This record gives sequence, C-alpha cells and structure tokens, in this order.
Amino acid sequence: MKTSKYLMIGGSLLLLSLFVMPMWNITLKAPQYPDSIGMNIWINKIEDMNPNDIKNINLMNHYVGMAEIPEHMKEFDIFPIVIGSMAALGVLFGFIGNKNLYLTWFILMCILGAAGMYDFYLWEYEYGHNLDPKAAIKIPGQGYQPPLIGVKEILNFTAISKPLMGAYLMFVGMFMTLYAYFYERKLEKIEA
Repeated sequence: MKTSKYLMIGGSLLLLSLFVMPMWNITLKAPQYPDSIGMNIWINKIEDMNPNDIKNINLMNHYVGMAEIPEHMKEFDIFPIVIGSMAALGVLFGFIGNKNLYLTWFILMCILGAAGMYDFYLWEYEYGHNLDPKAAIKIPGQGYQPPLIGVKEILNFTAISKPLMGAYLMFVGMFMTLYAYFYERKLEKIEA
C-alpha cells in the first residue's frame, strides 16, 4: 500500500479519538475559585473539569440570569454520527487511493469543522446574552459570553476557551490527509 493511503487512512482514524477524549475546555478563574472551575466538552456530553464544577457554574450563573448548562443538546446526537461517518468515508477514500478524494475529504472536514465552531459560537452567544430579566444581579448591557477560543475578562472572572487533546488529534489527522494529497501529487509529477 502506498504511503499516501496509509496517511489518508491513519488521519481519518484519528477522528475516532474524539470518542475517548474531550475536544474542548472552558475554564473560569476568579479570586473566589483559586483552583479554577470549568467544563470539558466532548462530542456527546459536557462534564465537570473538577468534581461539582458544572453545579457551581450553574449556581453563580443563576444570579446573573444565565440558563443552566444543559445536560443534553441536539448536537450530542449529531456529532458522533458525523465523526463516525467521516472516519469511515476517509478510510474508504484511502483504500480507493485517489488524491482528489483525499482533498475532497479534507475540504469537507474543514466545512464541517467551521459549521461546528459556528454552532458552538451561537450556543455561547445565546447562553451569555439571553438573560432572565428577573435575575438578582443586573448590569445593563453586560453579556457573559465566554470566548470561542482564547481569553476574555467577564466581570471578576477570566474565561479561557481552548481545544483539548481530542481536537488536536483531529487536526493532526486532517493535516495527515492533506499531506497525503500533496504527497500523491508530487509522486505524479515525478513519474510524469
């Protein structure tokens, strides 16, 4: 089997790491939480970074009128199907061995990734701006949306949003498939 096929198949299979590793983390740092609190986001759930973190986040968010962090979202039903399907499609394209299919897979993953990030942004926006008007603490014009990626100061909290190992392995897999395309293209030029 050609090197490019191994790269395509291996890169596609790296997507499956998202089933066993979290893909994203949001951490909140503040004087009242010296050890920080946060949540890890998987393709099918949100879980505490430390014991009881989500409970504590929900308690403090209640005072400013934010909704509770949901236990289930429709995305948790969709993402595992998309990831599994893209891994299977990538393996199939690897066995077919066509460089244009490698590039097609990579572009499709970029589109799906951008759509996923946009969906995440919309969720964060809704979560941070759709506030209960009867909340105990009201600051006119104040939103509590965490950053999509990076660091943001929200009142006395520093919110940090970053990818975790599942996302990094997905990115490595995607670039392995892109490399497979360029590797195959280079071989064709040498043979011509």
